[in-house]
Amino acid sequence: MTAENSRAQSYGPVSSSSRQGSCDSPAEGNGYSNGSLFSLQMSDRDFLRLSRFIYESCGINLPPGKKTMIEGRLRKRLRALGMDSFGRYCEFLFSPSGMQSEHVHMIDVVTTNKTDFFREPEHFDYLSKTVLPELVLSPGATRRRINVWSAACSTGEEPYTLSMVLAEFAQECSRFDFSVLATDISTVVLEKAALGIYEHERVIPVPMMLRKKYLLKSRHKEKGLVRIAPELRGYVRFRRLNFLDDDYGIDERMDVVFCRNALIYFDRPTQEKFVFRFLEHMRRGGYLFIGHSESLNGMELPLEQTAATVYRKL
Repeated sequence: MTAENSRAQSYGPVSSSSRQGSCDSPAEGNGYSNGSLFSLQMSDRDFLRLSRFIYESCGINLPPGKKTMIEGRLRKRLRALGMDSFGRYCEFLFSPSGMQSEHVHMIDVVTTNKTDFFREPEHFDYLSKTVLPELVLSPGATRRRINVWSAACSTGEEPYTLSMVLAEFAQECSRFDFSVLATDISTVVLEKAALGIYEHERVIPVPMMLRKKYLLKSRHKEKGLVRIAPELRGYVRFRRLNFLDDDYGIDERMDVVFCRNALIYFDRPTQEKFVFRFLEHMRRGGYLFIGHSESLNGMELPLEQTAATVYRKL
């Protein structure tokens, strides 16, 4: 049995008595008005099926309090598929064909992607003033190439911020080189990140000196868009990664890992599991940065804390 068929069997289809209509394909729905779409409500049963599936497929924990949020986000998929009930959506999602075509779209919609350039700026100060000098310039340091991983990179603001900081350090340190791996579970945000195009309001946190060096203004000024300079984009590799994947496909050892404001969406055992996976891909002495709202306290991990939400692998 394939993984898709196994999941379809586990999560559905629903029994005929609980179906809200029936259709052979998503496009054959009865249609709806905007008013009826926005008034649709998800049954507790469908929410439990979806939340269990999301937890088992990507580890995100969705307590009952998140039901209204999930309803609102999945209405986009009902509109796109021409469906008039969450029950019919679940029936399709948990079918073999739905597992093939809809799974990724559903994960894209329900995952949260909030980020900014130079978010939690103390981390970037610590990276440039403490971590990089220690790894590259301290007595006995032998590495001149630094591998950095931006996990849960969202629309790219974090990896491009890292590239700016690293590029600035490279100008002061001869023979220094770096690469940035940026991963996320959402294909939608990865496509936007790879383009490196942002509204002007998004880049306001970038210091003016760095804006002049690493951001290009659109020829159409009325659009108010900027793009990351190609030489900076060239340092970053984007690809999809689910933290629950058996194989992360990362061959190189990482010197620095940023996984910030992503762990908060997982329960404690899953958080610890993921951090262990990150450490498997890090060099000894490498640094892990997590979000200021997150904590690793109480976890049995080979880490020592060196600053607020910054840890060094032992």
